[in-house]
Amino acid sequence: MPTLDPLSLRLFVSVAEAGTIAAAAEREHIAAAAVSKRISEIEATLGVALLRRTNKGVAPTAAGERLVVLAHRALHELDDIAVQMRDYASGVSGLIRLAANVSSVVQFLPREIQAFAAQHPRIQIQLEEKASAGVVKAVADNAVDIGIFTSVPHGYEVQTFPYHRDFLTLVVPGGHTLAQKQAVAFADTLDFEYVGLPPDTAISQQLTRAAHAHARPVNLRIQVTSYDAQCLMIAAGLGLGVMPHAVAQQQAANLGLATVALTDAWAERELLIAVRSLEALPVACRMLVAHLRGA
Repeated sequence: MPTLDPLSLRLFVSVAEAGTIAAAAEREHIAAAAVSKRISEIEATLGVALLRRTNKGVAPTAAGERLVVLAHRALHELDDIAVQMRDYASGVSGLIRLAANVSSVVQFLPREIQAFAAQHPRIQIQLEEKASAGVVKAVADNAVDIGIFTSVPHGYEVQTFPYHRDFLTLVVPGGHTLAQKQAVAFADTLDFEYVGLPPDTAISQQLTRAAHAHARPVNLRIQVTSYDAQCLMIAAGLGLGVMPHAVAQQQAANLGLATVALTDAWAERELLIAVRSLEALPVACRMLVAHLRGA
């Protein structure tokens, strides 16, 4: 069955409201013959008479009156589609898929996303926490629009932009022999047991590389999945830990922990924003990237 096009519906409604084909044609700036042809095509498509002749012009039949109602509804929906799509095109509305490593989620993203959401209340953000390697892979695979990760070798074709810098620090129980030190080299901690994070995290991989550089292993006593759990285990005396300094500061006072600066160059890290192609991103996503870079 042939479909009805919006122009034909609009012309039919105009004829029904104007009462004559000539008046409708003048209103719509189209030839009267073309309007008449459109009406005939609609009637042929639907298999029902829609207009009847009167001494004043034309009037809709019962089927025509019903079609006027349906046409108004359909044309309104089409107009609404156009309005909503304009909102997406302009960045007023949209959905952003964001993946970020735990360091950025804990330290920076809550306040920055809150500020963005306050400015753009109709943009939705889906945030997924991943290890840094998983963040870059998700961006490269187009599973997310934007990724935030610690600068690590990855081999994926993505665009990156500077985000924040953070500093790794050693966390020890308050009564530990290292607690009184201001700074320490990581190599000098390898005789002690550690509370570690999952092996796919950037911190775990960095500690493993640094220990191997000294031909030593990381003496892992227990492995946990979050900074909160890591701090609790350190407070319980199960080992030392390495985490971002800002995170350690949040936990140290409550749990009686001590923080000791690491003198190793790798303790200063760069967090990056990753996208497949900035130009190809939807407007809302480009707006968030600009917001995060500005932060």
